[in-house]
Amino acid sequence: MQDAVTTIMVDRTLDRSQGGERIRLIARNVFPFVVVGGIWEIIAWSGIFPRRLFPTLEEVAASFVQLTITGILPHHAIETLIRLLTGFALAGIFGVTIGVLMGRSRRAEDIFLPLVSIGAPIPGLAYAPLFLLWFGLGNISAVLLVGFVSAFPIIFNSWTGVKAVKEIWVRSAQAMGADDRRLFRHVILPGALPYILTGLRLGLAQAWRILVAVEMLAAVPWGLGWLIFGARKFLNTDAMLAGIVVIALIGLALEKFVFQKIENYTVVRWGMISS
Repeated sequence: MQDAVTTIMVDRTLDRSQGGERIRLIARNVFPFVVVGGIWEIIAWSGIFPRRLFPTLEEVAASFVQLTITGILPHHAIETLIRLLTGFALAGIFGVTIGVLMGRSRRAEDIFLPLVSIGAPIPGLAYAPLFLLWFGLGNISAVLLVGFVSAFPIIFNSWTGVKAVKEIWVRSAQAMGADDRRLFRHVILPGALPYILTGLRLGLAQAWRILVAVEMLAAVPWGLGWLIFGARKFLNTDAMLAGIVVIALIGLALEKFVFQKIENYTVVRWGMISS
């Protein structure tokens, strides 16, 4: 009887400690937003900027809700997301393939590394006029430009990841009779995967930056970049900020529900990094 009571008390203590830890974690995540929101409201109500140029959070939220209810914001977001995912998929496929080839083949490294080293430092917007001239205005040039620009960090990180695989792992697998296919599947790819995921994250950030910018230039009929640029002409700062909020939410969703899931299922599960 006494043991049962002790067990119950220990369980309740653990539940309370876990509940307190969850509250502290939520508070740590929410606190920066509360601080930034408070500073924003102080500036908005101080009159330093005209209200039309620096709206309150309430006005931004009202614009966000209104644009969402009317379907305008979801339509823009879906069009942008389709372009983003299409271009990023191209970048991921070609970037990882080229990076792995560079890491495994000296000849491929000699061919691609100078080209990638020259092309990567050039700002993505510098390529935009060329792509618009070559492929015209519209979705094709936007998607190809996103794929081209976001492929550079993916290539670099995939190449670095393959190079970073410990030689002793490779030799041990070869000593146990692993052929090239098994060596790649069970040693090279798992060892390089943390770097590849980092490259994909950096590539996604590049994709966002260039896509929002090119939507302002490529005369696409819909898109968050088009929405932000169009709202600027009419000084609709609240609509601009609503579009920026959607970009942040999509980026957060991709990180939490795509990259983090892949990471937890692979490199964390394999014990290569801690969660």
